[in-house]
Amino acid sequence: MHRSPRLPRTPTLIVLLALCLLAASCGSKQVSSSAPKQQKSGTYNKATQRPYTIKGQTYHPIPSADGFVEEGLASWYGHPFHGRKTSNGEVYDMNKMTAAHKILPMNTNVRVQDLTTGRSVDVRINDRGPFVRARVIDLSREAAKRLGILEKGTARVRVTALSDVPQYRDGDMTGRFYVQIGSFTVRQNADRLLAQIRSRYPGSRIQYAVVGGMSFWRVQAGTFSSLRAAERQRDVLESGYPQCFVIAE
Repeated sequence: MHRSPRLPRTPTLIVLLALCLLAASCGSKQVSSSAPKQQKSGTYNKATQRPYTIKGQTYHPIPSADGFVEEGLASWYGHPFHGRKTSNGEVYDMNKMTAAHKILPMNTNVRVQDLTTGRSVDVRINDRGPFVRARVIDLSREAAKRLGILEKGTARVRVTALSDVPQYRDGDMTGRFYVQIGSFTVRQNADRLLAQIRSRYPGSRIQYAVVGGMSFWRVQAGTFSSLRAAERQRDVLESGYPQCFVIAE
């Protein structure tokens, strides 16, 4: 028997199914937009400041690198750590100028000087270690190569913090930021670089500092109103200035 009264329900059912699919689609977009994003290089991560225990010894990361200096043995690491995650969430690249330290805040920039040869390199802390007695810093392979300790493996060094990392609150990453692209013991060399970079970054400047009794003129490109903006420009500048790093005023 023909049951015509049921025919109108079909369009209604189609509309309801369409609404359900639309709701599901919107719901999936909300989940995607609220999913945690991978931490970018240079951002502050509270987890890396928590005390941690390795081989029965507990380490307490310090809240500030301001004025930090220490001496001890430097070593280096490459394979099999190349390509693995570092403590601050980056992927370890042994060909970059980075290092591991037990207690310095992540993204602190330090100068490592070989106390025997006088040679030095500037590196950024992005990992924890080395957990070997008497060793104070673990350099990337590239940093060890430039310091001249690739073959012998270790050297007695002085580690000096070049910049302090601000302890940002979540979402509080605005202010005045610069990208340091060079540090010179001769003022005229700094002046020349500043003249070149100012055409591109009008807010660039020279900052004078004394480290270990030596005078340095530091050329800093800027200014940038947020940490993220400074990081983006650091990535751009790295091709010409591979040891550049972000600083906050």
